[in-house]
Amino acid sequence: MNAKDARDLTPDQLSDELVKLKKEQFNLRFQKASGQLEKTARIGEVRRSIARIKTILTEKAAPAKKAAKR
Repeated sequence: MNAKDARDLTPDQLSDELVKLKKEQFNLRFQKASGQLEKTARIGEVRRSIARIKTILTEKAAPAKKAAKR
C-alpha cells in the first residue's frame, strides 16, 4: 500500500491494516529463521509499510491533539 492510498483510509482501517502487516512481519521472521523465505526483500517492504501507516496515523491524530489543547 502506498502513502496516497493509505491517506484515504480512516484511522480504524489503518489500524486494521497495521495489525495485518505486523502478523505478516511475524510470519516472515519465522520463515526466515527456518530457511523457507524466498523473497527476503518482503521483510523490508513490510517494515516500511508499517512505518508509513504509523506516520499517517500520527498525522491524523495531530490536529485532534492540537484542538484539545485549546
